[in-house]
Amino acid sequence: MVEPSCVQSVPVPQASVLGVDQSLSGRRWMRRLDEAGERTALALAQRHGLPEILARVLAGRGVTLDNAGRELAPTIRDLMPDPSSLTDCDTLVGRLADAVDRNERIVIFADYDVDGATSAAVVSRTLSHLGATAKIVIPDRLTDGYGPSVPAMEQLADDGCEVLLCLDCGAGAIVPIEAAKRRGLTVLVIDHHPVNELAPADAVVNPNRGDDLSGLSECAAVGVSFMVMVALMREMRQRGRFAGKAEPSLMPLLDCVALGTVADVVPLSPLNRAFVTRGLVALRRRDNMGLAALTTVARLGGPVDAGHLGYVLGPRINAGGRIGQSGLGARLLTSDDPAETEAIAAELDRLNQERRALETTALAEATALVDESAPVLVVAGPWHPGVVGLVAARLKERFRRPAVAIGLTGEAGTGSGRSIPGVDLGAAIREAAADGLLIKGGGHAMAAGLTVAPERVATLTAWLEDRLGSVVREAMATDTLKIDAIAAPGAIDEPLARLLTDHGPWGAGRPKPVIALDAAHVEHVMPVGSGECLKLRLAGRAGPGIDAMLFRSAGPVGERLRAARGSSVNVAVEVTHGAFRGVPRAEISIVDVAEVRAAVRHAA
Repeated sequence: MVEPSCVQSVPVPQASVLGVDQSLSGRRWMRRLDEAGERTALALAQRHGLPEILARVLAGRGVTLDNAGRELAPTIRDLMPDPSSLTDCDTLVGRLADAVDRNERIVIFADYDVDGATSAAVVSRTLSHLGATAKIVIPDRLTDGYGPSVPAMEQLADDGCEVLLCLDCGAGAIVPIEAAKRRGLTVLVIDHHPVNELAPADAVVNPNRGDDLSGLSECAAVGVSFMVMVALMREMRQRGRFAGKAEPSLMPLLDCVALGTVADVVPLSPLNRAFVTRGLVALRRRDNMGLAALTTVARLGGPVDAGHLGYVLGPRINAGGRIGQSGLGARLLTSDDPAETEAIAAELDRLNQERRALETTALAEATALVDESAPVLVVAGPWHPGVVGLVAARLKERFRRPAVAIGLTGEAGTGSGRSIPGVDLGAAIREAAADGLLIKGGGHAMAAGLTVAPERVATLTAWLEDRLGSVVREAMATDTLKIDAIAAPGAIDEPLARLLTDHGPWGAGRPKPVIALDAAHVEHVMPVGSGECLKLRLAGRAGPGIDAMLFRSAGPVGERLRAARGSSVNVAVEVTHGAFRGVPRAEISIVDVAEVRAAVRHAA
């Protein structure tokens, strides 16, 4: 690329990778690294002895010569700040320590998703170390909805609760917590959701509250809960609780922290990466009997990695909250009874299979309702509320724009939305709720939940199109697939996959590496399972071929590959490390396909 002169005001456009200006999914393939990034990658490779592809991947995710030591080997000890930096942490810990000392009746009220279940497990097990017993209450997604409600608070008061600890919820539950306070409950909150106004609890620890300066806004609720429990152990130590005896370690609880962090799709900041990396070590030791039972019933072969947390274990924990008993996940993670954990794990596995069947049916119906000209996809139908979030995610992936799916099962519709980079759907949903369009709603930039009257769905659709239309169109116009490197198929082998995995985890805020295969020859295409997935054999001009998988083959990418045998296409892939029948291997997933343009080659 030609360097602009000092008088040139318009930068020279960057050439697309392999000449792909529009792939089958509608994206332009672009280099992830600019010229400065290229220099950084070269320096990392030389100084740290890294392979070129790995150095390029790391440079594209903010690793520099200055921070390489921390980024290549993040540790909790080096990265976790003093928990007291969290606003209200010392107040909450002091009151919770008093409750432990006084043997007060403590109730943990947690969200029904993986982040809530793992948060409940971390706090419950910590309190058990201190000799305290806390009852865990998980609201039902269908009958209770998200977070504290006035009836739930009244019931807890009637049952004798003295100290209520809300986890992964409650920060904005103003009316329910007012009701709890009127009944004399002490209410403590550990949350991470952005809210417009804080509930009147006795203490609210939330790194996303406006007056918090901890810098921990990217942590999931389970990460925040872990830090608060570290502070609680410190407080109890100062009170002399461990005089003359060994202090329990909280490090074994990091398996739950890792699971909740990955499943909640929070950005993988260095601290979150340290939580996940250290948590995977604990999980592989099978410290948590429930998680060990779940890995067995899920038939995981080889060491558990971050991908298994997000795509295998997380969905099974979630299945209880989606279509079964909401408390199953928390019960699994807090039980030390082998028979009970085996039974719960089997039930969660069964519920997950049922959830997948419901999702498949709902997705087919929702796809038929999509207006592809709309900037925000809003679909509603008689779908189970437990699968609408998954349907929204699939629609967002296929049509590459924000999607909201609403399950209409009664007087109110339960909806869930997923967004694309650059479009803050959560803020829009909170604004819609404030404007009276919703019964309630909230969420993050990339994910949101809502409850809406069926007759207001059309109004909400129009409101979202007006509020987000221009932002979505701008985001879609600049939608690109960032390519880390170009390689021949034979270069994607098991050692490279192991290196990439060892330098992960990859996820939100730290995207998986994407490698472009230049003019890969499709030797074989075979439908797998129900036909939703495709297995392909790809070969280059020289060297060995590789097997690759395309998951969710509906859409133009799948259509092209089904007819691609004997032809050549440019293929973008993600690479992870796995094992088959105990043999380590590279596992290659296709993320995009583009036609080969004659005589067009650009270095990545």
